Amino acid sequence: MIIPDTSIWIEFFKANEPYYADLKDLIEKDQVLAIEPVFAELLQGARSKRERKILLGYWENLPKPSYINVFIEAGIISSENKWISKGVGLIDCTIVVIAKKSISKIWTLDKKLKSILEDIENYQ
Repeated sequence: MIIPDTSIWIEFFKANEPYYADLKDLIEKDQVLAIEPVFAELLQGARSKRERKILLGYWENLPKPSYINVFIEAGIISSENKWISKGVGLIDCTIVVIAKKSISKIWTLDKKLKSILEDIENYQ
């Protein structure tokens, strides 16, 4: 499974290539895992009811992991690795925890997130 982060979803919704075609293909193959913190960020940036409806449509129809304590674990792993000093926030740390638990890869354009993933080997 692939976990696209917020940066990839934004490119997708803007229909920017190659992200649009690549993510569409992964969605059609049921290879995309939707995670709550990413969709919460997307919904936070929605500019209209129409955009919220589209986002919620994807949220409702994509597979999702079901884990508890991921924010707690994200806080711990961030603290242990001093990721906050690298500018990596709790949402990105949570993406890492969920990816590890679900044995998924992270697809991101975020340079700060990529900087911590170089040692983790679960990003695209």
